[in-house]
Amino acid sequence: MPRHLVLVPCLWLAMAGIARAQESTSAADVPRLDALQQEINQQTQRLDELRQSLAQQERNVAELQRVLNEERLGATRGTGAPPGVVIPSLAQQTTAPVVQNLAQQAQPQQQPVGQAPASDSRPPEVAQIFDQPGVLTPRGQFILEPSLQFGYLSNDRVALVGFTIIPAILIGLIDVREVKTTTGIATLTGRYGLGDRFELEAKVPYVYINGDTVSREIFTGSAVDNVFNANGNGIGDVEMTARYQINKGGPDKAFWIGWLRYKSRTGKDLFEVVTDCVTRCVANTTGTGLPLELPTGTGFEALQPGVTWLYPSDPVVFFGSFSYVYNFERDNVSRTVLGGVTEELGDVKIGDILGFNLGMGLALNEKASISLGYDQNIVGKTKQNGEDAPGSVRVVLGTLLLGGTYRFNERVSLNVALGVGVTRDTPDVTLTARVPISF
Repeated sequence: MPRHLVLVPCLWLAMAGIARAQESTSAADVPRLDALQQEINQQTQRLDELRQSLAQQERNVAELQRVLNEERLGATRGTGAPPGVVIPSLAQQTTAPVVQNLAQQAQPQQQPVGQAPASDSRPPEVAQIFDQPGVLTPRGQFILEPSLQFGYLSNDRVALVGFTIIPAILIGLIDVREVKTTTGIATLTGRYGLGDRFELEAKVPYVYINGDTVSREIFTGSAVDNVFNANGNGIGDVEMTARYQINKGGPDKAFWIGWLRYKSRTGKDLFEVVTDCVTRCVANTTGTGLPLELPTGTGFEALQPGVTWLYPSDPVVFFGSFSYVYNFERDNVSRTVLGGVTEELGDVKIGDILGFNLGMGLALNEKASISLGYDQNIVGKTKQNGEDAPGSVRVVLGTLLLGGTYRFNERVSLNVALGVGVTRDTPDVTLTARVPISF
């Protein structure tokens, strides 16, 4: 019994020691487990940061790829795009932070990632052949563009007044006239880029026009052709245009540019010049029915909305536009005929114009490029007091255009465009020379 009594305390002491040892071991493991948990949290946080950094890098790479596409488009435009979209300057402004960020994160290189090699001159613009340019002026840049246009139109007019007794015999009057018109228009145009996608333009023309009408006097037995000459010169109709690039295109992706043009009536119009008529020109039998001085303006204010599209497809760029000219009606119109007599015409509205054009551009080298296109306008009938004016008809004007541009330096280039009329009412030939100067 005494031996058993001794073993009981010993066993109790041993079990207590084991318990204390386990408690001490558990207390010692707690800090180690906390440290491991903190390390796991730190690793998880670092993984999240690396994941975010990778996502940012992917976005940077996508942005850089877009920029490289734009730079390639700029080079493509140098090989055949119309003038106007501010791709080079817009790409430089958009991609500067991206290129710097990638250059800092990437390993050192002699040239920053994604930055095109420095060029001594920007790619040349494709020759402008239409009145409305397709590419916008860069932000803060001013372009002064003097231009000179020559036009010539020759048209024959045959008027048969009488009645026929059989299909081959006419009893009455045959009036044959040949009209030759020569025009010269000197224009000063200014364009300023208010933003990367917005520009304003003002155009002031000075017009000289000369017309020769060859005919024989009616109701006379004269066998000699008479020439009636008239000319006019002065300021034409001043214009204001605003253009906005709707989207941001790229290679094989169209650019869309919307614009709105306002045309004033600052030039002398047909109602302000003296007409060689004693009675109404429609039934005139005593005068030529022609103005003694030719007008330099249309005499009607107009508003023209339109949209221009550009589609780059290496190595050419296709471009064109759609527009509609709304001519405002004039009330209580009158004109002065020979002898100082005033003839009241009432309310007059010339026909609106639906226009479209299509072209393509191609560069020959870094400085020279050519463009080819077609322009057509459909002119509606003139209204007088709400009715079709006597002798008013719908007119279709079609012109085939060929243009070329040569860039002398960064600031000055020369653009020449030749237009050939393909319908009878269109000028036979127009030759336009422009010299855009950048500031």
